[in-house]
Amino acid sequence: MSTKYNTNRGKFLICFLGIFLSYFYYGVIQEKITRTKYGEEKEPFTYALCLVFVQCIVNALFAKLVIKFTYDKKEAKDSTPFLWYGACAATYLGAMLARKSCKPIPVMILGVLFARKRYPLIKYLCVFLIVIGVALFMYKDKPKTSNTEEHSLFGFGEILLIVSLTFDGLTGAVQDRMRAEHHVQSHFMMFNMNLWSIGIMGLTVITTGELFRFAVFCEKFPFVMANVLTFSCASAVGQNFIFMTVANFGPLACSIVTTTRKFFTILGSVLLFGHALSIRQWVGVVCVFVGLGADSILSKSKKK
Repeated sequence: MSTKYNTNRGKFLICFLGIFLSYFYYGVIQEKITRTKYGEEKEPFTYALCLVFVQCIVNALFAKLVIKFTYDKKEAKDSTPFLWYGACAATYLGAMLARKSCKPIPVMILGVLFARKRYPLIKYLCVFLIVIGVALFMYKDKPKTSNTEEHSLFGFGEILLIVSLTFDGLTGAVQDRMRAEHHVQSHFMMFNMNLWSIGIMGLTVITTGELFRFAVFCEKFPFVMANVLTFSCASAVGQNFIFMTVANFGPLACSIVTTTRKFFTILGSVLLFGHALSIRQWVGVVCVFVGLGADSILSKSKKK
């Protein structure tokens, strides 16, 4: 069964701006939470799992409220099996906890392998241009090491990147398959995936004991919980637009939006604070804009 996606450019622009603005604020609050040294002893925040756990709870509550107050009861139907959402949640959490600029590539490749989704050749070229551009722009040169140090092809960071990208691709493939075979609605997808995530993360933070350490930390520094809730609300608004993008335009479009969002956020920061760009970064900027421009022209011609 083929998957037909929405082609409303106005709606797509709203989704893009929603993701861009909410995750920009999300990043600011995340930095505030994780970079701050707390108290006289300068304690660091080391409760990443609990941060994700609270985030999933707020995301699920947000989705439930949207379903309750905006969906017509007769139209509010989602035929997707609950276990599919479990698989999606597991791969999504794996990607988020591992973490990535080449995200669209595994989404596209595994989408072809598992979801039987075919794209025109020019689409592949546009995506690769965008990915290469973002990678060139965000790449950081490693400091020079002495000749006596051992060198390995894959470090821990590279392994995490591969794991994260693989999970991203699997998430996109499952979402494409769900969209092709079932009636999927964005906020039902958001609610059910976060419900599974709450179960997975809840079990994790309890068995590792992190939940209890986090509770003690919040008791010592009560203002932390206010920042965590603000962070989670920004996540919920951003996820709202992400799932709208997935349900209406597909996982590949969503991955391109989230990837370019990171690029434009960093580019804006660089230009705002007057930092100089290297030749490699300028090449990356050109590649991203050429890729986005070509993809936009392709979409317009296809629509006509």
